[in-house]
Amino acid sequence: MTFPESDKQYIEDIEPLRVAVIGSGPAGIYAAEALTRQQQVPVHVDIMDRLPTPYGLVRYGVAPDHLKIKGVVRALRQVLEHPDVHFLGGVEFGTDLSRADLARTHHAVVYATGAAVDRRMGIPGEDLPGSFAATDFVNWYCAHPDSALDQFVLNSEEVAVVGAGNVAIDVARILLKGADELSHTDIPQPVLDVLASGRVRTVHLLARRGPLQAKFTSPELRELLSLPGVDVDVRAEQIDLDPATVDAGELGAGRLSRAVRTNLKLLREHVDPPAREGPRTLRLHFWTRPLEVQGDENGVSGLRVERTRLASDGSLVGTGKTAELDVGMVLRSVGYASVPLPEVAFDDRSRTVPQEEGRVLDAKGDVVRGDYVVGWIKRGPSGVIGTNKSDAAATIRSLLEDAPALREAAGELLPLEKVLDEHGPVVRSNYQDWLRIDAEEARQAEELGRGERVKLHGWHAYRRVLDGH
Repeated sequence: MTFPESDKQYIEDIEPLRVAVIGSGPAGIYAAEALTRQQQVPVHVDIMDRLPTPYGLVRYGVAPDHLKIKGVVRALRQVLEHPDVHFLGGVEFGTDLSRADLARTHHAVVYATGAAVDRRMGIPGEDLPGSFAATDFVNWYCAHPDSALDQFVLNSEEVAVVGAGNVAIDVARILLKGADELSHTDIPQPVLDVLASGRVRTVHLLARRGPLQAKFTSPELRELLSLPGVDVDVRAEQIDLDPATVDAGELGAGRLSRAVRTNLKLLREHVDPPAREGPRTLRLHFWTRPLEVQGDENGVSGLRVERTRLASDGSLVGTGKTAELDVGMVLRSVGYASVPLPEVAFDDRSRTVPQEEGRVLDAKGDVVRGDYVVGWIKRGPSGVIGTNKSDAAATIRSLLEDAPALREAAGELLPLEKVLDEHGPVVRSNYQDWLRIDAEEARQAEELGRGERVKLHGWHAYRRVLDGH
């Protein structure tokens, strides 16, 4: 929307619409971008995050060897450097700021906190030492500051990864890759050292259903199956279909997507292939569900599994045929879930904030004035990074429609810093502090002769940089 010259001075004289965005991942930054790109009203956007670093899952969820995907940071950085956007780290919603506080400082709040925790398998032994959420492992190799450096030692020769999504594929790939293949990435040096000295030789990838229902994408599967020096074990009886039979119309040619056909083709190429005699092995177990993580207080000693099948009504059932995998570590990757936010309604079934066109709803289903939601906490953990852009734009359209009423209801607003100071000393950081961390990671990469950056690992490393040491 473009305004005529006669209206421009009027637009400039309007007090900026003040919007707080909680969360600095792609969804939150895309919401800020949608606000700054429109020309209806001037805006002031405060993006707040518990961490001193922006970018959310792009920084702490994308595997270190996926450099192309990480390239989206260049576009996100441009948004953070917009003059009407301000990044504030070290501020936790619900602890350092309440919703009532934000009502005194902003016309609207956009929640963009994502899906930060894993779903559980719900089986005996799940909490034994050596049984982890895949998110813990991802946080470790992506250098999330909450992750302890000594959390993983990788002293087991066989590891089970439970799940059939892209995160499970990422975890399996990082375990199977040699440290030399990861040295050009931003993976922290201490993590790289652990991977180099690790004893993992076999990774079992378990999927409760067949490859037709798997959530991984074809590029991810292709990359995993073609790792140099890795033998791939795919059993013919676990591959649902020969793609040729689908083409012949046995199940109806329109029922399988091109991606699923590609996945089936890739898997069949690895049924009984010539042995590569590589130092590591990937074993794919479709139609297999975990029943019990075995072990004791000293750690995992095995995983009992059961073969599955689809019942006539399409539900998954066990066949009663069980087996035991001789693994010393289990990583579950059965989905992400959002966590409730203080003073915000939450649907425990879908693990999302109830909303209508991005407007937050209360427990009665009524619109909560001034509250909006974007990203995974809005729609669940689905889509790719780019999906968040259109998702955020839709929410911001609703917010802009509400802008006149939001202004009228807000009255005179207070500076954010003033309200933060009311809560006492808070160790806050800004975008310039992030740039200091960024520069230190680049310096570390140059010193180690490793790519463009090597991530700092742990809160102590961040504090050292921010304190000027």
